[in-house]
Amino acid sequence: MRLVALLLAILLAGCERPLPPGTTELIYATPYSPGHPFSRADQRWIEFVEARSGGTLRIRPIWSGGLLSSDMSMEELRHGVADIGLITPIYARGGSHFLRIQTGFYSGADSIDAQLQLYRCIDAAEPQVARELHGLKLLAVQGGALPGIVTRDRPVRTLDDLQGLRIRAPTELLSVLDRLGVDAVNMPMGDVYSALAKGVIDGVIAPPDTFSALHFAEVADYYATLAIPRGAYPSRAMGLDRWNLLTEAERAILTESIPVWENALTEEVQAATERGLAEARRQNIRTTTFSDAEQHRFDRLYLEDAEQNARALRDVGIDATHAFRTARASVRGRNQISCRSPT
Repeated sequence: MRLVALLLAILLAGCERPLPPGTTELIYATPYSPGHPFSRADQRWIEFVEARSGGTLRIRPIWSGGLLSSDMSMEELRHGVADIGLITPIYARGGSHFLRIQTGFYSGADSIDAQLQLYRCIDAAEPQVARELHGLKLLAVQGGALPGIVTRDRPVRTLDDLQGLRIRAPTELLSVLDRLGVDAVNMPMGDVYSALAKGVIDGVIAPPDTFSALHFAEVADYYATLAIPRGAYPSRAMGLDRWNLLTEAERAILTESIPVWENALTEEVQAATERGLAEARRQNIRTTTFSDAEQHRFDRLYLEDAEQNARALRDVGIDATHAFRTARASVRGRNQISCRSPT
C-alpha cells in the first residue's frame, strides 16, 4: 500500500504546474491526520517557513501515513522517500537503542520545557545520540504531557492499590509495574477503548488528552495523577543529503524554524491536555492524587529500572550509564534542569 501511495504522489506531482523560478518545494510526511495536535503544530511550522522565506520555500504535506512508516521513518528519510518527516526513534526497528532507552532518564522533568532541556543535556554529553541520528538533520525535539493511570471501575490512591490490576502500559514501564504486582500488558492504543469497555483490562497508563481524543471518559470512571515520567526524543528530521542540496539561506530559515516548531508542539500538546481534562470533568471522572511519599517510592523504582536498562545496553556495545548519571546530575529539583557532569 505504501508503494502505491508513493507512486500516486509521484504521478500527482508530475501533473502539477512547474514551480516559479527560485522556489524550492519540500515534501513533509507524517503518519497523523491534519486534525491531530501534532499536525496542527506542523501546520504552524509550515506557515512560518513559507512566510519567512517569502514563498521561496514551499512545504507540501503528505498526511495520514501516505509516505513514511512509524518503525522505518528514519531509514526512509535517509533514502529520500520524503524530504522532511516525523520520526519515532522509540519505535524504530533498529539502530536507535540509546534514543529509545534514554526516554527513561527523565524522572523529575515533568514539564515539556524541562524535558527538552534535559534532552539537550544528554545530547551534549553522549556522542551516541549523533551516531544514531546519522544521515539526518534534526529539526525538532518533542516532549509530552505526563501520563497518569486511567482505571475502569476502581480508584487507585497508592501503589499497593495497583496490585492484581490488568493495565495496558508502554513497553518501558512493564518491568516497573511487574514489580508492583500489576498484570501489565502491551497492546495498540487503538484497542484500549474496547478492552476497557469489555473489562478485558482494568486500566491504562495514559495522559489526560485521551479522555477526549480516544473517548476514554466513556469507558472509565477514575484517573490517578501519579506523575509517570516521559522523555523527550527527536521527532522531526530531514534527510542529510537533501539538507546539503539546499542553499545557505534556505538552511538558515529551517534552522531558525527549530524553536518555532518545538514551541508549536509544546503548545498544541498542552492544549490537547486541557481539552482532555475538561472532558474528564464533563463526564464526572473522579480524580485521585498520590501522596508525596508514594510518588517518591515510584520515582525510586522507576530510576532503578532505568539504570538497569542503561547498563543492559553494554550487551550491544553502548555504554549508556554515563548518560544516565549525567541526566540525574542535571535534574536539580522538580523541573529544575542545569546540565552537569556526574561527580
